[in-house]
Amino acid sequence: MHWKSQIVQYLWCAQPLLESAVALALWRRGLRKKFPVFFTYLVTQIILFAITFPLRGPDTYEWYFYAYWSGAAVSALLGFRVIHEVFLDVFRPYDTLKDLGTVLFKWAGVVMLMVSVVVAFSNSSTGDPLVQAVTTLQRSVRLVQCGLILFLLLFSRFLGVTRRQQSFGIALGFGLFASAELILIVLNAGNYLKSASVSLINLATYDVAIVIWLAYALAPSFARDASANQLQTQRWERSLADLHASDVHSPMPADALIPMFEGMVERAFSRGSNLGDPDSNKAAAAKVGSKADS
Repeated sequence: MHWKSQIVQYLWCAQPLLESAVALALWRRGLRKKFPVFFTYLVTQIILFAITFPLRGPDTYEWYFYAYWSGAAVSALLGFRVIHEVFLDVFRPYDTLKDLGTVLFKWAGVVMLMVSVVVAFSNSSTGDPLVQAVTTLQRSVRLVQCGLILFLLLFSRFLGVTRRQQSFGIALGFGLFASAELILIVLNAGNYLKSASVSLINLATYDVAIVIWLAYALAPSFARDASANQLQTQRWERSLADLHASDVHSPMPADALIPMFEGMVERAFSRGSNLGDPDSNKAAAAKVGSKADS
């Protein structure tokens, strides 16, 4: 058990050094302006380590407790903002899809905060409310991070995103760490792994994620893949833009906002699929021709 605690200390101390290297690489290569939230996240992690590490003794445990969990909440919120930043970079050529995603991210953030508060107060009798709220918030953010990397792996060819872009590397690091943490939570809840082993693997995985970020920060920048199949994405973009323009000219009451939003998304995707279906296009043209003849 002693050697595990020693390795945990080494892995923890290695994090601010690696994060400093990533932040320095972003600064020197001018990527700080491209990913300001991610740069802020790295600097915040370094500051939080400088605050919490000296407080880990038994005499200052109360200070360490509140500093650690408050810092964990800040890290979770910044981690969610980093996901949004990566999303904006991925959808940079598609303004309408980017605006739609921003709205969805804002609502997702509000929902996660509300769920965290509700869980904290509903389970206050079984544990500290701060721990319950931050833990729920962290797990929600981890799920979103896993979803982001899966989304990029599945749809990168439609968006023209190459796996050598910095945005993909940032998502890959967060996705790796988030997946490992969620798996460790399940294994620990089922008594398959002890808490000491969970901490060890969790810290090691996060160090690997930082190394991935460092590798992408030092690697040459690559542009989007111009040969990728972006036709379907461009159709979704055009369809949403047309629907938005039509809704501007015919405003709806406030109580119809949600049905209007659902209808916009449904019509956009159905219109995009119809544009890509030559048979449906021929059928539509034949129908118009028959009407004209009659």
